[in-house]
Amino acid sequence: MPDESDDFLSRHFQTSGVDLTCKVEELGTLAAPPDSPNTKLYQAMLGTVVRMAQADRNRWDAKIMLQTLRELEHAFSTLEQFKRRRKVTVFGSARTPASHPLYNLARELGASLARHNLMVITGAGGGIMAAAHEGAGLENSLGFNITLPFEQGANATIQGSNNLLSFHFFFLRKLFFVKEADALVLCPGGFGTLDEALEVLTLIQTGKSPLVPVVLLDQPGGSFWASALTFLQEQLLDNGYILPSDMRLMRLVHSAEEATEEIAQFYRNYHSSRWLKERYLIRLSHALNEAAMQQLNDEFRDLCTHGDFQQQARCDSEQDEPELCHMTRLAFAFNGRNHGRLRELLDLVNQPHNWAQSA
Repeated sequence: MPDESDDFLSRHFQTSGVDLTCKVEELGTLAAPPDSPNTKLYQAMLGTVVRMAQADRNRWDAKIMLQTLRELEHAFSTLEQFKRRRKVTVFGSARTPASHPLYNLARELGASLARHNLMVITGAGGGIMAAAHEGAGLENSLGFNITLPFEQGANATIQGSNNLLSFHFFFLRKLFFVKEADALVLCPGGFGTLDEALEVLTLIQTGKSPLVPVVLLDQPGGSFWASALTFLQEQLLDNGYILPSDMRLMRLVHSAEEATEEIAQFYRNYHSSRWLKERYLIRLSHALNEAAMQQLNDEFRDLCTHGDFQQQARCDSEQDEPELCHMTRLAFAFNGRNHGRLRELLDLVNQPHNWAQSA
């Protein structure tokens, strides 16, 4: 992946005899901590603002940019305190009444996730969102509210707390729903829930978002997600619009315990992943045994553009997360396309019988 700062550093800005490039580089260096690996990125951000100012775009464009930067910085700052806690975003209808079985199911879900030290993220509203937060409790809840022209109050659990973030723009709110999520649970809901479901699946399928568990939760005997899966099977898969393995990106369950177990199982050995130059690295809590490595190379070679799967220690190029340096890396030249197959691979590495005895 190219350095995001390359564009700025390759350009030279000068206005009224003032060398803005040098000024921007100087300001970025002064603002960042000494030896920060992000200094060039901050300089590039400032360079973007300089280009905006030189073009002197209309006031509405400038206000959008300002509001976006402010909301991003505030969200990053607020969420930093929860950085090392895994989080689950829960979607579902805000119109679900407290008397409905789905409300009770969402409340049980929140409580179950909290018992596993998982934070619950919702849109901070009523219905399913209120139920999930009610079950999880404030200390295990985060709310991402949306500021609207009319009153948009948060639910009783999250209202008035430091665990509530308000967004002016829907697109930024949606960004953080996915960015902060180590898993997503979708309960029955309306257009908004379906929009989130399809967007999340699209982002994961295309590799624009990390692979995480997507759990479809319905009450026992419920047909909401079963009908949706039938549509996907008959209209998308059978017509060749998606791959068979894409159906593996989501799982249907009918209890809070099943939903929580599906998430816990996903992280049983798998920890996280990242791209490092042309290699895809999967961080593992336990190294794999020789039989598992052979199985990977026999059954999942279609995921590699070339070469095979290799286990390795932390690379010297990985300096941004030193607390993860002890983990084994499963490295390969991922084709970046078939994320449903990647999910099948992770199911394999999460099986304890595939771990090395020394683990």
